[in-house]
Amino acid sequence: MDFYDFFSGCGGTSQGMREAGLRVRLGIDLDLHAARTYQANFPRAAFIRRDIRRLKVKDLAPYVTDGKARPMLFGACAPCQPFSKQRRRRRRNDGRKDLLREFHRFVRSYRPEYVFIENVPGLQSVDDTRGPFARFLKLLTKLGYWHCHKVIYACHYGVPQHRKRLVLVASRLGPISFPEPTHGPGAKKALPTVWDAIGHLPPIKAGQSHPRILNHCALNLSDLNLKRIKATKSGGTRIRWPARLVLDCHENHAGHTDVYGRMAKNLPSAALTTRCISLSNGRFDKPGPRGTVATRPLRRRKRNSKRHSTMFQSCHYRTHAPEHKTITRLPHRPSR
Repeated sequence: MDFYDFFSGCGGTSQGMREAGLRVRLGIDLDLHAARTYQANFPRAAFIRRDIRRLKVKDLAPYVTDGKARPMLFGACAPCQPFSKQRRRRRRNDGRKDLLREFHRFVRSYRPEYVFIENVPGLQSVDDTRGPFARFLKLLTKLGYWHCHKVIYACHYGVPQHRKRLVLVASRLGPISFPEPTHGPGAKKALPTVWDAIGHLPPIKAGQSHPRILNHCALNLSDLNLKRIKATKSGGTRIRWPARLVLDCHENHAGHTDVYGRMAKNLPSAALTTRCISLSNGRFDKPGPRGTVATRPLRRRKRNSKRHSTMFQSCHYRTHAPEHKTITRLPHRPSR
């Protein structure tokens, strides 16, 4: 089966599909850093760096006709920011809200055997029956696709994060369904933990890069922030800091307790956001005696979600969704 990755980012969804045995045929994205990283990790795939609103249906023809004898899967993980609960005040006039509608043109013209969509749960609730997700469901029904969708917990499928994603799978060949969870209550395996993903990495100090492990580096924190980390237990928050460490903005403020927090070793991490490399934006500090925000552990928890991402089923295949796909500035090196 051939996979076509719309809104590909640096290729997280493509990686999951490749590890599930699919041939990654094409990536499409506008971002320059994403394009370079994608091409380095998928050298055999084609790539179109263009705004999808300026991409014509016929531009895909050279890549589709070449693989016409193979079933096709079109995947679209459009930018999630317009539908995120973190951006409720700004999303009304966000031009990215209607990007999923652009995907309609390609599904309608090429009629792939399978369709996959993954996004934040808020996508299905925006404008209810008139929103972008509802319109896409109507298109699938009109074109004769069997489809199903639901909100899944990534940690139930082997991802060490507390993360909810809206996933849709559709098939033109027959009924399609989701697999049962592989981890957690009632499943064969326990929930994956932070330490399952990064516990093997050697400790490094703030500002250091490991001499032999690529991308294993820690942020260079101030002495004051290092004291704040030492005052926070693994799995703990800033609530128990002594008064001398409390920020002015947190005095007499009971909310936002996760910021400056530390992850717990024996639990999945909090959902990793775009700003997860910042100590002040959530519970992103790693556990252990020398906890500092390190980029490789964050990447491993991101990438781990891709490695467990795909089992596609129609009559013959199954899928479950990847965690959201991009860390846009990955190093330009082939994946191993």
